[in-house]
Amino acid sequence: MKIKTNQKMIARNAKIGKYAGIASLIILGGGMYLNFRYKTQVWYSLAALVIGFILSQVSIYYTNQFGSQPRPDQAIDDALKGLDDRYTLYHYTTPVKHLLVGPAGTWIIFPYHQKGKIVYDDEKEKWNRKGGNIYMKFFAQDSIGRPTHEIPAAKERLRSYLQTIPEIEIPPIHAALIFTHEEVEVQADDAPYPTLHALQLKKFIRKQEKGERSLSMTTVQTLQDALNPNH
Repeated sequence: MKIKTNQKMIARNAKIGKYAGIASLIILGGGMYLNFRYKTQVWYSLAALVIGFILSQVSIYYTNQFGSQPRPDQAIDDALKGLDDRYTLYHYTTPVKHLLVGPAGTWIIFPYHQKGKIVYDDEKEKWNRKGGNIYMKFFAQDSIGRPTHEIPAAKERLRSYLQTIPEIEIPPIHAALIFTHEEVEVQADDAPYPTLHALQLKKFIRKQEKGERSLSMTTVQTLQDALNPNH
């Protein structure tokens, strides 16, 4: 499997996470000092609290995405390790974060690192996680979000990009959710998009090679050439 990763962007965003975290601590500390030193100037300490909290959330997001080990892209690499060179995996080099193109089709991959039990609520049309820390869910951005909104938007971004490439026939674009935490149990067979543990992903992709989502190698090669980072 070939892997194309935007390492410069990863390094830059990891620094953003690092320095945003340092700045948030300094500002929060300054807010506490102002609160004790100038008790009548409450607005200054409140402003510092708000700004410090916002920066801490920025730091958590960027650190989780680009500074932690393994990063989401590394977890996907590990999950798909062993696929042959007919496949190319793109990280942060296309309009979507993680994209796999090969004989099994064109797949946007959405990685999540939650632990617990993952189920799909058909009535509310959302993925839920049973178990876990409520504090982490709220303050550490440890939530699944709304894939039913995010996936169509990601598909449209990719489709719009491919439409700008001359003489290319846009194939169906698929999406899958994978959960990478070692302590996660996935029970979402009724979800509208494939929802898998990372350990199941390679087997799932290989199965698609023989199904209706498969692509000819001519189409695969055309897509891969068009999606080359130097395109």
